[in-house]
Amino acid sequence: MIQIKRVYEPAAAGDGARFLVERLWPRGVKKTDLRLQAWLKEVGPSTELRQWFSHDPEKWPEFQRRYRRELESRPQYWQPIVEAARRGPVTLLYSSHDQEHNNARALLRFLQKQMGK
Repeated sequence: MIQIKRVYEPAAAGDGARFLVERLWPRGVKKTDLRLQAWLKEVGPSTELRQWFSHDPEKWPEFQRRYRRELESRPQYWQPIVEAARRGPVTLLYSSHDQEHNNARALLRFLQKQMGK
């Protein structure tokens, strides 16, 4: 099972392995305060894609397509998430205010397809 959660929400027992999937460290969060399995910077969208998208919901379909292409070309960065999900629950952490249009949601859909779900 893979789920997503805002980085500002408290950790819960059911979170399992927690991965931060952002290129930039979230504002206002101390590294010592965030319980993580790993910070997977490289699994986040490229700087160019992130800046182009700028959390504009109208760009969401195209963002997903471009991000999927980036992910397909870099399986070594998302494979640890798949391996962890085969062992137990996984939570992808993101910092965006928009809970519907963010890279963690797009990554979740991508990973579910990769795992045949």
